[in-house]
Amino acid sequence: MRKMLFVGWVLVLLWVGMGDLRAEQAAGQAHHEQELAKKTQNPVSDLISIPFQNNFNFGAGPDDEMQYILNVQPVYPMGLTENWNLIHRVILPIIANPSALGGEAGLGDLQYQGFFSPSKPGKLIWGIGPILGLPTATDDTLGYGRWTAGPAAVALTMRGPWVVGALVNHQWDYAGWTDRHVSLILIQPFINYNLPRGWYVNSVPIMTADWERESGDEWLVPLGAGVGKLQRFGRLPVNLQLGAYANVERPENAPDWQLRFQAQFLFPKEMLE
Repeated sequence: MRKMLFVGWVLVLLWVGMGDLRAEQAAGQAHHEQELAKKTQNPVSDLISIPFQNNFNFGAGPDDEMQYILNVQPVYPMGLTENWNLIHRVILPIIANPSALGGEAGLGDLQYQGFFSPSKPGKLIWGIGPILGLPTATDDTLGYGRWTAGPAAVALTMRGPWVVGALVNHQWDYAGWTDRHVSLILIQPFINYNLPRGWYVNSVPIMTADWERESGDEWLVPLGAGVGKLQRFGRLPVNLQLGAYANVERPENAPDWQLRFQAQFLFPKEMLE
């Protein structure tokens, strides 16, 4: 009888111990997922990723039609020295314009951004480098037909569950086969609040100003928010997010509002080893 009681107590203690171990493992995994989610919100992190950003622009043109833009945005970090990284970022737009804007579908102008960033940043994380535009558009209505270049910079901070910062770039044209000119600034502030189990809420509006347009018709200023989650499919982590943005300031024929859905495929170091 005593032996049976002893064995019973041992089994109970083992069960409790295994439960505590499982709880610790689950907590560790949840923390890892949250840290990985925060890395996806840092444009100069050492994380290889391929985001597919789907933009559904409603109310475009005089007939209030929908424009669709898929931005394929691979990011590849490269260690230059012990103290410096170079973050390669390419943006290739695939555009389907409504009939009032030409009705064409195809590739837009490709952009390359290269951010030189400290590999061991402090409280302020930053990167700076060039942005280059290539006239890869398959139709005149889908791009500028000009080679462009300019500076790009990003700065952010991570405090607890918060990731807050902004990305800015400006492009000017310097060559091409059309008589159009480019003077375009992009400002992308971002604020993220990370929740347990890989969930987060954010606001990532993409503001632009085209200085070649008539005065008073330069700015596109969206306002909105979204929600996202880091989800694993087998070993592959995927960052999923959905957001909606109303254009409170917009040029003529620009859309009224945007629905943005992004699937970002992640390739962390531990997965590639």
